[in-house]
Amino acid sequence: MLVLSRKENQRIVFPNLGIAVEILRISGNSVKVGVDAPPQIRVLRSEVQDDGHSSAPETDSRSLRHALRNRLNTATLALHLMQRQMEAGLLDDAEQTLHATISDLSALDVLAGSLQPAGAADACPRCHRRALLVEDDANERELLAGLLRLSGYEVDVVEDGLAAIQYLAGHARPDCVLLDMQMPRMDGPQTVAAIRENPELSGIKVFAVTGLDPDLAQVPIGDRGVDRWFAKPLRPSEFVRDLDAEFSPHATVV
Repeated sequence: MLVLSRKENQRIVFPNLGIAVEILRISGNSVKVGVDAPPQIRVLRSEVQDDGHSSAPETDSRSLRHALRNRLNTATLALHLMQRQMEAGLLDDAEQTLHATISDLSALDVLAGSLQPAGAADACPRCHRRALLVEDDANERELLAGLLRLSGYEVDVVEDGLAAIQYLAGHARPDCVLLDMQMPRMDGPQTVAAIRENPELSGIKVFAVTGLDPDLAQVPIGDRGVDRWFAKPLRPSEFVRDLDAEFSPHATVV
C-alpha cells in the first residue's frame, strides 16, 4: 500500500497499462502527484479492426477496452480530487483517495496483462461455456467477467446469492457458478446449500472464488459443497487454466 510520507520521486509503475504514478514533491502538507501515460495507452493500442464480420470475442474485446478507457479516466479524476483534498488540508481523505486509486489501477493492470488478441478464443475448447458469476463487489465483478469473456466464456453476472438462486430458477442452466462467499442477503455457504438441495441443479459445477479461508466458510469440497476453491487474490492466467482443467474428463476435486 502506498504511504504519502514516503520519499519524493517514488514511482509506482503499471506496465500493462503503460502508466506510472509518481510522488513529485513533498513540502509540509503539500504533496504533488503526477501521472505519466503515453498518448496511446498500451492496453488501448491494439484496436479491433471492423471488417463487418465481428465475432462475439471481438465485441467483448472492444467493449472491455472501452470500459478500461472509462475506468482510467475515473482514476485520473480521482488523483485530481486527491490533489484538491491535499490543498484543502484534508489529509486523511486524500490518502484514502490515493490508496483506492492505486488499488483500482493495480486491478486494471492485471486485467490488461491478460488480454488476448481479438479472435484468439475462437479455436479454444472453452468457447461457449456458460458461467454465472456471483460477486457483490462491482469492480471485481466487472474485471473477472471481462477476463472470462476474453478467455472464451459466456458470462452472466449477479450481485449476491439470492439473485443467483433467482437467476438459476428463470434461466437456462449454466455450465458453472463462480461464487464469492461473503455477500449480503444470501452468502456463499447458504447459496451452495440451496443449489445442492435443488435436484434440478444436480451435478452443476460450483466454484468458490473468495478471499475467505475454507475453514471459516465451513463449505465442504465435493458433491455437497463446491467443486473447487479458488483463493483471492487470483492470478488471472493460472485461474483460467485451472478453471479450464475442471471441465476435463479427468478433473479431480481440489
